[in-house]
Amino acid sequence: MADSVAIPNEAETRATWGSFAFSPEYKAKADMYIGRYPAGRQQSAVMALLDLAQRQVGEETQTQGWLPVPVIEYVANYLGMPYMRTYEVATFYTMYNLAPVGRYHVQVCGTTPCMLRGSDDIIAACKSRGLVKNATTPDGMFTLTEVECMGNCASAPMVQINDDNYEDLDHSSMTAILKDLAEGKQPKVGTQLPGRHTVEPYGGVTTLHAMVDKNHDYRGEWK
Repeated sequence: MADSVAIPNEAETRATWGSFAFSPEYKAKADMYIGRYPAGRQQSAVMALLDLAQRQVGEETQTQGWLPVPVIEYVANYLGMPYMRTYEVATFYTMYNLAPVGRYHVQVCGTTPCMLRGSDDIIAACKSRGLVKNATTPDGMFTLTEVECMGNCASAPMVQINDDNYEDLDHSSMTAILKDLAEGKQPKVGTQLPGRHTVEPYGGVTTLHAMVDKNHDYRGEWK
């Protein structure tokens, strides 16, 4: 079950982020996304602009980024839409962080397929590295969150760390990934099983063998 986060003190966030504005680079990107929609439909770009704002906050804080209330208000004003509608988007999607996070935001899927495939071992590997759910490590390196399904059920268990997915995990591979990140290295992204590339059957196909080399028509055999 995904956990809720504690929203930081608003007075403190306003003092720090009250003057937030897109940098020239991010403003250009924001206007580019807005330009993809017909006139009068600029509010359709809200998800893209919230993501840009979070990334800018991340660059300024050397973290994965988050959305303070004044930053959400800035995006709402930029798009000419009510703050509450923008806030509804930010609170609906787990891709947006409503509280400060570390340099690496470790989001562990705890939904049924990942749970059955060993997500508890992934959480245990995180805890063995000092990560605590809904908290950031004292060195500011990692934030651990348990989330709902992120769509990688065929390669469960999986985690998302910032923009990358790591799949087919176990305690050992998760430990190695965290170690690499802590040492400034880039772990292998995607499946961690040797010889597997995406979500093709591990060890080879077990059904529809004739489809391997050509588009075999099975219909006559199914009568």
